[in-house]
Amino acid sequence: MAAAAARVGLPCVVKTADFGSDGEGQMKLVDHADLEQAAAIFRGRRCVVERWVDFACELSVIVARTERGETRVFPLAENIHTRHILDFSIVPARVGAAVAAEAQQLARDIAGKLGVVGLLAVEMFLTDRGELLVNELAPRPHNSGHWSIDGCETGQFEQQARAVCGLPLGPVDVREPTVMVNILGDLWQGGREPDWTAILAEPKARLHLYGRREPRAGRKMGHFTVRAAEVETALEVARRLKAKLAGEI
Repeated sequence: MAAAAARVGLPCVVKTADFGSDGEGQMKLVDHADLEQAAAIFRGRRCVVERWVDFACELSVIVARTERGETRVFPLAENIHTRHILDFSIVPARVGAAVAAEAQQLARDIAGKLGVVGLLAVEMFLTDRGELLVNELAPRPHNSGHWSIDGCETGQFEQQARAVCGLPLGPVDVREPTVMVNILGDLWQGGREPDWTAILAEPKARLHLYGRREPRAGRKMGHFTVRAAEVETALEVARRLKAKLAGEI
């Protein structure tokens, strides 16, 4: 680990090579004291050491591909994380058209080179210098694609079924700008389920609960989406509904 950190420089990030998710199994290293601590924590485990990236935003693209090579690339999502867990996915991403096209083509190329059958989620950083850096691949339906259930002509789960069954892939046009918000177990206070009234009263909001019986801090219990004619309007409504769920307003 010391050799890898010396190669990429400090600060850097060390991650377990297996089973890491939502910030678990990773650690930021700022100085040599952190390096010594990380060496003890991750001893005996396969790890990846990555250089620290100053990024403007985080993005993701989901690609569907059949065995015959038919491919559909979903619109680019802009992702906002809080405490290392996805908080908001915003579609269309608030980046320039050239960046969006480059990100989609990059995801398409990766899926083709890997021979993917089904879905592949490609997560990226857009750096302050305008570079796109791939930081994660997930060969499955992905949390950042949940917006598509309500906001896209073909949702990611339907597209997965079509791809693996060799059926024609569905269109991926955006119905309207859409924002997805994760619902975490932190909202269950004293074991009581949150009041969903505000979401259910919003005409263009849709609530999805996963049926998990045990709410825990940081555990994804569901999500909701908001659609609007403008992406900033959808984001504003989504933030307001989230604050109401948390009892902040």
